[in-house]
Amino acid sequence: MVEFAPLSVPWERRLQTLAVLQWVFSFLAMGQICTVVFIGLLFTKFWFLAVLYATWWYLDWDTPQQGGRPIKFIRRSVMWKYMKDYFPISVLSEQELDPSRNYLAGFHPHGGLTRGEGRETPGFVGTAGYLFPGPIHHYSPCPLTPHLTLFPLSPGLVASDKESVDHLLSRKEGGNLLAIIVGGSKESLDARPGAYRLLLRNRKGFIKLALMHGAALVPIFSFGENELFDQVNNPPGSWLRCVQNHLQKVMGFALPLFHGRGVFQYSFGLLPYRRPITTVVGKPIEVQKTLQPSQEEVDHLHQRYIKELCNLFEAHKLKFDIPIDQHLEFC
Repeated sequence: MVEFAPLSVPWERRLQTLAVLQWVFSFLAMGQICTVVFIGLLFTKFWFLAVLYATWWYLDWDTPQQGGRPIKFIRRSVMWKYMKDYFPISVLSEQELDPSRNYLAGFHPHGGLTRGEGRETPGFVGTAGYLFPGPIHHYSPCPLTPHLTLFPLSPGLVASDKESVDHLLSRKEGGNLLAIIVGGSKESLDARPGAYRLLLRNRKGFIKLALMHGAALVPIFSFGENELFDQVNNPPGSWLRCVQNHLQKVMGFALPLFHGRGVFQYSFGLLPYRRPITTVVGKPIEVQKTLQPSQEEVDHLHQRYIKELCNLFEAHKLKFDIPIDQHLEFC
């Protein structure tokens, strides 16, 4: 039986649903649609617009690696407030961070579409370039980032490649918190309610970058992130997981078969469930700057980071009704 939404739903909640609907649409389809429109213009009498854009795109190619180009009126939109209140999203910081320094944060888990790095905190979040192809690739369109209300920065999306990270963490004025969703899209294949499996055991690139820049590491765990969607059963070794892993290698990103609720009914659809998210920002791990870190130094800091992330999870899990015998799993 389909459970339909009542007609008496308050307008506030309807606006929240609309805000989340545009986010899901943007995440899943806006980049592809913009690319199709761009190519389609080449075959119309407005072909010159596509040529002009392609010229600008070429000349402006390095912008995503240099912090993007913020669109302030979009960032300040009330839409982000409605989106935050839909779940709702809240932030808990274990320690205030120094706004004169740069930080590199690891965000966990990836979740179905990753929502816990929401409007609450200024900074930057690194994201895969395939999410922003064509006309929107050179902008920081959405206020998504690790969550801190401490820095006088506008939050935004930036490219997740090494050049982008180097640019942000090299800013001498400080005040930058760069979060990397360490598990990447592959981790989303394990995102489902009650799952605490993180793809972290061999993910050490962000550790090396922290050493090279002397940027303090900040573990972040988003409680509730994996509760937003159900996912078709795909245990490791199953035919579905094998297909997903193959497609991930070919295309560069994973395709989790997630599902949630709809706009006018609660039984099926691609909107996330209304379940609270609390993003806990851990205490920073001090890092000594080492321009050419050895593998031993990287491994040592990596183990310390995992330990601090586990401590953060254990210290807060009971607040979110997570069983006392549930611990983080690493693969």
